[in-house]
Amino acid sequence: MENTLKVRVKKLREGAKLPAYGSAYAAGADLYACTQEETLVPPHGTVFIPTGVAVELPAGTVGLVYARSGLACKRGLAPANKVGVIDCDYRGEIMVALHNHTDASAAVAAGERVAQLVITPFFTAEYEEAEELSSTVRGTGGFGSTGRI
Repeated sequence: MENTLKVRVKKLREGAKLPAYGSAYAAGADLYACTQEETLVPPHGTVFIPTGVAVELPAGTVGLVYARSGLACKRGLAPANKVGVIDCDYRGEIMVALHNHTDASAAVAAGERVAQLVITPFFTAEYEEAEELSSTVRGTGGFGSTGRI
């Protein structure tokens, strides 16, 4: 694959699994629950699910932790913070704050896929104060101002 990036992964717990892609062109690699037993996520509650792994992301990249569509749409379980951010200088365990959006408890099995990790480049901005900003057709219109929903 022409866009391959080497990422070092350290297993921190027994039974930890390396992130893995579900298909040849998947953008996100699955992250797995590294628990000894099933974990219950209470209705409208959030539980931190350990993955048992830490990563060494190359400088200039960020790891973004997204929901798995099947888990979110079929069972109502998705990261509480919507998108988790793993900075390239973070070396701790990846934890997924899994939120239950339903009215019933939901079980997460040991070894179950709980989120997906997308690695992407980022820019560090140099913010500078300005008296004026350049004008655009849209201007200051926000939230639905373009007529598209």
